[in-house]
Amino acid sequence: MESHKSAIVIVLLHFVVGACGGEESRWAGAIKDSAGVTIIANPAEGIWTEAERWTVEEDLRIGAVEADPEYQFGEIGIGGITTDSRGRIFVLDAQAQHIKVFSPEGEYQQTIGGRGGGPGELQNAWYVLMGPSDTLVVPDERAQRVNLYSPDGSNAGSFRMPREEGLRWTFRASSSGVVAEQIRPYPWVGDPGQTPMDVIVVRATDGTVTDTLMEFPSGRTLSLGDPPAGRRLYYTEPAWDLTDDMQLLFGVNDEYRISLYSQAGQLQRTITKQHERWPVSDRDIEVIRDYFEARWIRAGVPAEAYPRLHSRWHYGEFFPAFHTLVSGPAGTIWAQHALPPSEMSETEVFSLNFHEEWASRDWDVFDSDGRFLGVVTLPRLFTPKLFRGDKIYGIWRDELEVQYVVRLRILGDLGIGAT
Repeated sequence: MESHKSAIVIVLLHFVVGACGGEESRWAGAIKDSAGVTIIANPAEGIWTEAERWTVEEDLRIGAVEADPEYQFGEIGIGGITTDSRGRIFVLDAQAQHIKVFSPEGEYQQTIGGRGGGPGELQNAWYVLMGPSDTLVVPDERAQRVNLYSPDGSNAGSFRMPREEGLRWTFRASSSGVVAEQIRPYPWVGDPGQTPMDVIVVRATDGTVTDTLMEFPSGRTLSLGDPPAGRRLYYTEPAWDLTDDMQLLFGVNDEYRISLYSQAGQLQRTITKQHERWPVSDRDIEVIRDYFEARWIRAGVPAEAYPRLHSRWHYGEFFPAFHTLVSGPAGTIWAQHALPPSEMSETEVFSLNFHEEWASRDWDVFDSDGRFLGVVTLPRLFTPKLFRGDKIYGIWRDELEVQYVVRLRILGDLGIGAT
């Protein structure tokens, strides 16, 4: 009976979609219902025509090589950019361990925090997030606490972030100020025979857990205990983000499958896309090893140390189906392509920041119904950090590897993603 019901849904969908004309009639995918979960199967080609395809343009750049130091950055954190309800831009400089605040037009306003162990000071912060009522939330792994700052930049207290809970793998914040964190257990915690499980939790500004969004098997890109220990490239890793209405986007990148969960944790929709798995070649690995050695030479590392350093890196068999997931404007879902190193030019390879930019500039975009629209290409040497409305905030580096905060504006019919 279930198979007959699904077949009827698919036939009716094609009838209705074909009758609508426009972009709907160009979509060649299928939708079915399985036990109350909507499954959207997308073809490899998107709906957009060349004229409809979204593009981006730069509308703000903050930074300079030689200027007022208030506009210079040492090293912007992994999650080092956020904005508040007034459009002000907050940039965490992980090298200086402080946060610079800029107006929506890019004018410097103030500096928050600073290196140290006292109240409101930072030791090893890499993320800055906007919490409820424009409260700035800054996790500090080394200090084992989360610092809070009021909208005027003053210290608003802190709460403990105990190391024994596990490794804080990543943080995300919704546009409404809900902050969530992914915690990965250390390998020596729990039964060695059990699969380690990550958890995504939401905390109040006093540190209490107010919601557990999901629990899932830990990714495999970092091995601290079981051999081979070290960093792993192109191994299975979960990706997730929060939507504006507090739904959870989630996917494991060994297959092209994106799931959408309600705030109550119920699976509502699954989005798939035709995708061919690309094997990691010997040439890809050779390019990465050459990249490392070029940097070790510049750092003065003796050549006899290279084998030991190389042994810390391990490589998977296939590139991931996607690199990361992001909730975009008008309910869209963005999935970043993986990028084989062997397809990059030598100039592109050796100008990369390995930890930030070893992924494609191309992003698949799905509308709010889960249909594949097409691909948006971001500028070269630009690393996106924050999607807010029709704006993308990120880091751009020049040929001298000087960092700038850049804001891009998405051009196109943003209503195309609406349900």
